[in-house]
Amino acid sequence: MKLFCRYFVLICMFLTSTVATSQEFSVELIEQPPQAEGLAPELVKQFADKGYRVKRDASRTVCELWLCKELEVKPDFTPADGRLYPFEPGQLIGLVHYSRRSSEFRDQTVASGWYTLRFELQPIDGNHVGTSPTRDFLLLVKAEHDEADKDWDLKELQSLSSEAIGASHPAMICLQEPVKDAKPLVRHNAEADWWILHVMAKGKADGKSVDIPLDMVIEGHAAE
Repeated sequence: MKLFCRYFVLICMFLTSTVATSQEFSVELIEQPPQAEGLAPELVKQFADKGYRVKRDASRTVCELWLCKELEVKPDFTPADGRLYPFEPGQLIGLVHYSRRSSEFRDQTVASGWYTLRFELQPIDGNHVGTSPTRDFLLLVKAEHDEADKDWDLKELQSLSSEAIGASHPAMICLQEPVKDAKPLVRHNAEADWWILHVMAKGKADGKSVDIPLDMVIEGHAAE
């Protein structure tokens, strides 16, 4: 009987592992602007008329994302170790919608709803060593508490992001080094077990239009 139970446990472990590794993520275009009731029109109009839907196993929606119509960036920005993106801390980047409860990069629970995404740099201190190869992050803020032209104080923004999920630490999406591909896609970092969404944002630098590749971890957590 003990031998049978042992074999049964091993079979269950194998089946669970097979299911976990067989998950497939994909991205599809949303051909309409965000349908977010209760949000200020001045905020909603900041975002593009088309968005992206990330799906798992072709049926379950992970999240929906709309980027800003245009992102102002510095023309002389050069990526360096630890900082890859030409955005200013606090800058509005996009809008994300979760249709069901989810989790963010630190594995904190995120309730269903609409959240703005604002750029932030991870502090350089002993509390964040090894969590990510880059300092570039997006903070989640409840969209109904954000304002289109609000110049947030960074401490206030971090506090607002923490309050958005009822936690002591801000809710965050980790940005990664972008791949060179014009098409939206989802790739897998097998070592970290991260699923990374790659999309192209529209930007403006010194009055000229530029394309900005943007890669973010939409499934997976920090190793800490």
